Amino acid sequence: MRFWGCMQIEIYGLSANEKQISVELMAVCDSFSSLLWDVEFYQCGSFEVYIAANPQNVEVFQLGRIVGRYDDSEHFGIIESVKIETDSEDGDYLTVSGRFLTCLLERRIIYPSFSANNTYENVVRGVLSRNAISAGVRNIPGLSMGTISGMCWQGKTRLQVSYDNLMEWLYTICETIGGSINIRIDGNTLKCDLFEGTNRSILQSENPHIVFSDSYNNLLSFSYAADSSVQKNFAYIFGCGEGSARKRTTYYYSDTEPTYLDRYEVYVDERNTAQEEDVSDAEYLELLKESGAENMIAPQTASESTIAAFSTQYQYNKDYFVGDYVTVEHKRFGLIQPKIQLIGMIESFDQNGRSLTPTFKGA
Repeated sequence: MRFWGCMQIEIYGLSANEKQISVELMAVCDSFSSLLWDVEFYQCGSFEVYIAANPQNVEVFQLGRIVGRYDDSEHFGIIESVKIETDSEDGDYLTVSGRFLTCLLERRIIYPSFSANNTYENVVRGVLSRNAISAGVRNIPGLSMGTISGMCWQGKTRLQVSYDNLMEWLYTICETIGGSINIRIDGNTLKCDLFEGTNRSILQSENPHIVFSDSYNNLLSFSYAADSSVQKNFAYIFGCGEGSARKRTTYYYSDTEPTYLDRYEVYVDERNTAQEEDVSDAEYLELLKESGAENMIAPQTASESTIAAFSTQYQYNKDYFVGDYVTVEHKRFGLIQPKIQLIGMIESFDQNGRSLTPTFKGA
């Protein structure tokens, strides 16, 4: 079984010294049976290649090598798993999988503690500098800041973080503010970009509308789920100190305090968040409120669909991108989500051609 199409993947050797990386093209391949290319907004994306197992392919697809696409300059995957399966009837196959380069940040924790009162952009710059860019033997070779776009990164925050996994912490920040992060190859360097999605829903007039609908024949299948069981909208946050002297505050994100059956409480333990000497009580309580905000959980709405890959209306990665806000409707059931975020897209190539499977999350 072979995918006969124009899609090619490129396999690179990756080496590094103290200051930069070196990338060497090892092979170009279009003979795979299937390719999954999963771009995600609030977590690290991934890929999977299913290809015949022969000595040449076993030699090419090695752990630590880079997989790229000729038509995608933003996403590069690092091979983390290679599995060989033999079958007397179906033949021998390799399953090659991994995640995109942002997973390199998972190899670091935030150490030592980091405190800041600044924009989210400068907070991320500071954390990356201390733990991956200007961190001596902890450096990720060749890594530097790339392009920064989106107003969400200019919002201010006061926070303190200690020993969290670097990648997981960054994606927590991303989901809190509605931004994302990506690491790409740029020559002999790695560029870390910060960005946000674009509103293309029917609730705005600045950009052309993107509407996926069964009435437009671009929504091939559709699933929808709503869940309020995980909701949290009022936080009690307790900081440093003991007993009645322990610093404490509350947080809610709505304009008015939720009450009665509309109130979903959560306790947030921040006893390990120290109050530094130059931080006033009022500033410390604001720091605790930031932690409260991170623990708010809105009622969950999510949907998965299959959309037309070769729609004449909209083209993925040209007219819309992962992270954008779009409109999804299913007129048969009377459902419309006027503004919903595209948080993931699985692009699949196999003997049946190309398919797109998006994941949406309520805005």
